[in-house]
Amino acid sequence: MLAQLIVSGVAVGCVYALIALGMTILFRSTTIVNFCHGEFFMLGAFAVLVPLQTLGWGYGWCILFSLSLLFVVGMAVERGLMRPLQHAPHISLAMMTVALSYLFKGVARFFYGREVVALPPLLAGDPVFFGDVVLTPQDMLIMGVVLVVVVASYLFFQKTEIGKVVEAASETPRGASLSGINVPLLRNLMWGAGATMGALAGILIAPNTLVYPDMGGHMLVRGFAAMTLGGFGSLPGAVVGGITLGVVENLAGGYVSSALVEITAYVVIIIVLLIRPQGLLGNWRRARV
Repeated sequence: MLAQLIVSGVAVGCVYALIALGMTILFRSTTIVNFCHGEFFMLGAFAVLVPLQTLGWGYGWCILFSLSLLFVVGMAVERGLMRPLQHAPHISLAMMTVALSYLFKGVARFFYGREVVALPPLLAGDPVFFGDVVLTPQDMLIMGVVLVVVVASYLFFQKTEIGKVVEAASETPRGASLSGINVPLLRNLMWGAGATMGALAGILIAPNTLVYPDMGGHMLVRGFAAMTLGGFGSLPGAVVGGITLGVVENLAGGYVSSALVEITAYVVIIIVLLIRPQGLLGNWRRARV
């Protein structure tokens, strides 16, 4: 039982890690904590569901459409709503992302109400047994995709010139602008990338959790818990925090009470902020919240 709970927790934690990675990438490139990231997650799942049900598109086309749409949505949010506030107080930026979160959720509720819709698994097939541990093809797909995204994110920020430019522009945007770097364009692209990663997480987990308008709020809390545990701004921290949170949730739910699954993320946030506010792998960093 212990091994199964840990492995299942790793699979769920990979989704938390992907959400935290999208938030971390945006945080590192813009120093903004995005409170509407959960709705990017929800919109990504709905952007697959709608053409799949109403237009009869294949799964692959629906996923491509969803990722492309959310990339455009992320860029549009930055260009139309966040950029005009770039010199406003930090609380204004935070309130804008909170307002967007409720706006997106409200639009989804307008069309779907409180309806819960199932999506077919992305990868069908029989479960695979590793001794006493069982993994579904969907779980293995989630872990594989997250591994690819983690490696690609690490290589982008640590090994490419443009990744280093993005980080430099977030640290000293004025200096970067004087050096000829198009800072607004970089931020615009990073908003698109962050929204796309949120959508990818929504697409991966939707076959397990079902699709409904409030699904983003639950995942946003877990994304924040993963970032807090791993350390705000740390890419490895987002991964470690997400996977650790998934395992702790599963162990608490399996050995103590299933009711603890819903509150584990809040407990983790409180404990980490009291004991080690910078998280496991993070450093203190000034943020625009």
